[in-house]
Amino acid sequence: MLVAADKFKGSLTAVEVAERVTVGLRRVLPGLAVESLPVADGGDGTVAAAVAAGFDRRTVRVTGPLGEPVTAAYALRDGTAVVELAEASGLHLLPGGVFAPLTATTHGCGEVLRAALDAGAHTVVLGVGGSATTDGGAGMLTALGARFLDADGTALPPGGGALAGLATADLSGLDPRIGDVRLVLASDVDNPLTGPKGAAAVYGPQKGAGPAEVAALDSALAHYATVLGPELADAPGAGAAGGVGYAALVALGAGFRPGIDVMLDVLGFAAALDRATLVITGEGSLDAQTLHGKAPAGVAAAARARGVDTVAVCGRLALPPQELGRAGIRRAYPLLAVEPDPEQCMARAGELLERVAGDIARDFLT
Repeated sequence: MLVAADKFKGSLTAVEVAERVTVGLRRVLPGLAVESLPVADGGDGTVAAAVAAGFDRRTVRVTGPLGEPVTAAYALRDGTAVVELAEASGLHLLPGGVFAPLTATTHGCGEVLRAALDAGAHTVVLGVGGSATTDGGAGMLTALGARFLDADGTALPPGGGALAGLATADLSGLDPRIGDVRLVLASDVDNPLTGPKGAAAVYGPQKGAGPAEVAALDSALAHYATVLGPELADAPGAGAAGGVGYAALVALGAGFRPGIDVMLDVLGFAAALDRATLVITGEGSLDAQTLHGKAPAGVAAAARARGVDTVAVCGRLALPPQELGRAGIRRAYPLLAVEPDPEQCMARAGELLERVAGDIARDFLT
């Protein structure tokens, strides 16, 4: 039995989900062998999933999205570093109700990357979900030695809004160690940098950008791409994390892969799957987004390819059985079916998970 679920956002971490599911399974089958492999798709919780899989947790003091110092974690094992952009530049680091769509910076993410290089990493997985920023990754590149100058030769201030005044992008000072590192851009989105499906238009509003700010950011990012190089602006993943994907692709030589595929490789999912007769995956909401690169879909696809059945746990289920089946999930167990009040469901998610895990044991293992 393998439990490979993502977090239930706002309720339980991926590690806690695995713990609660294990308790519920063993309540029905006390001697059951259960292996836990918490997973993530590149967004919030990616470093925690790596640490749960045996990576060392490292911390570093860096620049937060508003310019204040924050402590960010990354994970390291055998020369492979897992860097989660949200640790340094995430929405969760903003004070309640405070957004800075035009000025938020990814400088701290670059500082974490530099720390990983200092620690001897030769492969870096950069997970880019959950950002508070739309600066095209300019802050990240600045922290690694790049310079972005206006027409007077003055360094631009932080944030995507300032990119409208970009005249020169000098990448000659980039940390030379970048050229010796395999950098993998891990993301669950494949948006281009600009346009109606771009970073500003699609994700700007959730970072506090109104219509005028979305338009300004989209224009600034388009200008940024003309200076830095337009060839990869439409590449899959260029629009991830407010354009960090574009910066990683065009300036750091990164390769793009779906975040869950990368993380399954890094976490050793294939070896765990060899030992499993059934996989339990899940996340807070199983919905249309799940089918587009989210962790449960990636887990189910990998298990199905190896002939192992998958069931899912979730808080909310918004997919019909036929969609679940096409994704490789035999059945889903939503907590809202047990506790229909959403607030109570979130507050009691742990005990409810234990209950539905018991149902799974009875339905599939007895």
